Amino acid sequence: MLVLLPPSETKRDGGDRPPLDLAALHHPELAEIRSGLVDRVVALADDVAAALHALKLGPRQVAEVERNRRLRTSGTMPAIDRYTGVLFDALDAARLDTASRAFAGQAVMVHSALFGLVGALDPIPAYRLSHDSRVPGVRLRSLWQAPLEACLAERRGLIVDLRSEGYASLGRAPTRAGSAFVRVVSEDGDGRRRTLNHFNKQAKGAFTRAMVVDRPSLHTVDDLIAWAGEAGFSLDLGSSRRADGPIELELVA
Repeated sequence: MLVLLPPSETKRDGGDRPPLDLAALHHPELAEIRSGLVDRVVALADDVAAALHALKLGPRQVAEVERNRRLRTSGTMPAIDRYTGVLFDALDAARLDTASRAFAGQAVMVHSALFGLVGALDPIPAYRLSHDSRVPGVRLRSLWQAPLEACLAERRGLIVDLRSEGYASLGRAPTRAGSAFVRVVSEDGDGRRRTLNHFNKQAKGAFTRAMVVDRPSLHTVDDLIAWAGEAGFSLDLGSSRRADGPIELELVA
């Protein structure tokens, strides 16, 4: 099983592990792309004004540019500890026991605009780059789409895609039967559903935490739906699906 998470714009400072080692990340076949993009982002940080514009940041967020300047020299920490924000607060990685963290290291990946697919325990530095950032000389979708889709196509077993549409567009999960894109919705008293924003992230974090704590053996979408019900979640087939897209599931928050 593979659980795909979106990253967070916000990151925790610091890191007591050695500086970035691209060879230490999952999917070493992406190392050349990663290295080239890191070099571009570091170079962009030399022009603060240009970097703020490219990253869609305000003048009070200069510290984010400095993070990018130090990408190759700053300390690292596991990805699930690095990311903060609503989803990762709900995941609450700091309070996972050793077995749950080990399971996360095998089953959970975060889709980073800078590094591509990184394992939950892969050591990464603090950085700022979003799926819609504009790095001079490169388009992120053109850079990442084909190689990430190749990585995901090689993956066997169930894929649970909890990414946002923006990150999914940088590399779609395969459309085979064992791949599902999960949307978070709310349900009113008449049974009508609508998508959520803030609680979308919270629900995804809680859902992921339940999976890594419970450590279920899931092989199919039906297995996932059955486990979710046993774990107290309302998860079912979505009301619509694109002909060329994966199975869509709705998680009721």
